[in-house]
Amino acid sequence: MLIDSHTHLEMREFDEDRDQVVERAWKAGVEFMLTVGTTVAYCKKAIALADRYEAVYAAVGIHPHDVKDIIDNGTYDALREMARMDKVVAYGEIGLDFFRNLSPKALQIRRFGEQLELASELGLPVIIHDRDAHREIMEMLGIGKGNRRGVVHCFSGDKSMAGKCLDMGFSVSAPGTVTFDKAEELRKVVQYIPLSSLLLETDAPYLAPQPHRGKRNEPAYVALTAEKVAGIKGISREEVEEATSENAKKLFTFSRRMPA
Repeated sequence: MLIDSHTHLEMREFDEDRDQVVERAWKAGVEFMLTVGTTVAYCKKAIALADRYEAVYAAVGIHPHDVKDIIDNGTYDALREMARMDKVVAYGEIGLDFFRNLSPKALQIRRFGEQLELASELGLPVIIHDRDAHREIMEMLGIGKGNRRGVVHCFSGDKSMAGKCLDMGFSVSAPGTVTFDKAEELRKVVQYIPLSSLLLETDAPYLAPQPHRGKRNEPAYVALTAEKVAGIKGISREEVEEATSENAKKLFTFSRRMPA
């Protein structure tokens, strides 16, 4: 079985056929899907979907694009409340995005630090968004009390950065972009990372793998990423599926199975 460790089923791109998307994922061998909130409204919707679908779990947090809308105690109190829900297993996605800068850089850094501390308070693993902010991400992950745990999702760094993530105890997640012709650096990273520290994701509805590139992504397509990773590592797809699924279950404590 497979696990899609990062998807966005709560987003409007799935409003017309969400039941069918979840059904296709099950038929493709996807045992669990983690739908990841990015705003307070999307976090609430993610939790509702986790309650609706046996195979879906939720993560809550504010994406760096949207941290400009955080209302200090009000937003964080809402996130604390949502984090108590049974099927909330992670805090994220949080981080820095200096490519689009939809929130000011200084504010992104401040809110990222606050959310890292809140995740520690809640005892949840973190899901890290990093775009054009490698140095700052690594610096901030190294700050704070205790050992943080989590995953750098949709990894876009090099082997050196991947090694530092592993040294901190973080997992690295391979998205569907690993199938792209020009993604040679990512394939080098995937080859380098021990199977014991690797997760698979779609980031649906974004970043559909070949041969669906340019179309809406969905959790069923994580199977294509697993197949590509197996080829890169020179092992069977079954080995990739088993190892990455176990890694995700340990990190996010998934425990419920989709009915047969």
